[in-house]
Amino acid sequence: MKILVTGGAGFIGSHIVDALLEKGHEVAIVDNMITGQRENLNAAARFYEIDIRDDNLAEVLKKEKFNAVIHQAAQMDVRKSVEDPRFDADTNIMGTINLLRAGAESGVKRFLFASSGGASYGEQREFPATEEHPQWPDSPYGITKLACERYIHYFAESFGMSYALLRYANVYGPRQNPHGEAGVVAIFCKLLLSGEQPFINGDGKQTRDFVYVSDVVSANLLALERSDNLYLNVGTGIETDINEIFNELNSGTGANKAEKHAPVKAGEQQRSVLSIAKIRAELGWQPQVGLKPGLAETIKFFMKDQKIAEHIE
Repeated sequence: MKILVTGGAGFIGSHIVDALLEKGHEVAIVDNMITGQRENLNAAARFYEIDIRDDNLAEVLKKEKFNAVIHQAAQMDVRKSVEDPRFDADTNIMGTINLLRAGAESGVKRFLFASSGGASYGEQREFPATEEHPQWPDSPYGITKLACERYIHYFAESFGMSYALLRYANVYGPRQNPHGEAGVVAIFCKLLLSGEQPFINGDGKQTRDFVYVSDVVSANLLALERSDNLYLNVGTGIETDINEIFNELNSGTGANKAEKHAPVKAGEQQRSVLSIAKIRAELGWQPQVGLKPGLAETIKFFMKDQKIAEHIE
């Protein structure tokens, strides 16, 4: 299959590219490299350094004639979306519409979208949240993800595409960028390994559903094989609070920093955890990597990354 991965130089996107190539697919990457990393680019994939909002994107899809698009590119920082909702909407909504139009015009038949389970549901009323949970986002970022889901449904109905809306929980793992992408695990790892003091927002009792990146990749590959319209949570069904994440990373890195707290940030939910019953039934998927081994692998990556940076300096 010939597949385009947007955001393919980023955290999740680059892992998806690697897995697709290993499966024998023909892959191209579109990434504007604002948060993407050159070292994440797989040399076996064709690379187009272009923004998803760019008018020239249509020419890429027209030339390549992709069978499927896996759309991972996004402005994904909740706090940045609160600070600048116009930029958030322009990147996420207008960029997705531009991609959908180009896909429809070039004959794309399958469209996978990285949506958000936590942010699009807003402050949860049920725990864990199923896919039928009301969607009332508490942040502009969550609003854009919900809007994109609706646009994807419209384009699919109008132009004969099929889609999978994969509502991610809090994804973590190797290659996550603590500077350009949201992710408390990556942020804490980088600070602890640099000898700096992390600060936990609020009392740290806010919970998240942490899912390892390789499990998210496998969900995408399974969804790619389908031809129907799906909307599925991708998580673990397990709540973990931020204090626990800090303590695990603090211990695992050997940093032994004090637990310190900062004021609550605007737009952050108190509790978030996703039901995975539907994706288990539809795709036979379930997470394979537990939190402790996943955090250990993430620490190893950041330790190696830090040693490489120190050597270069």
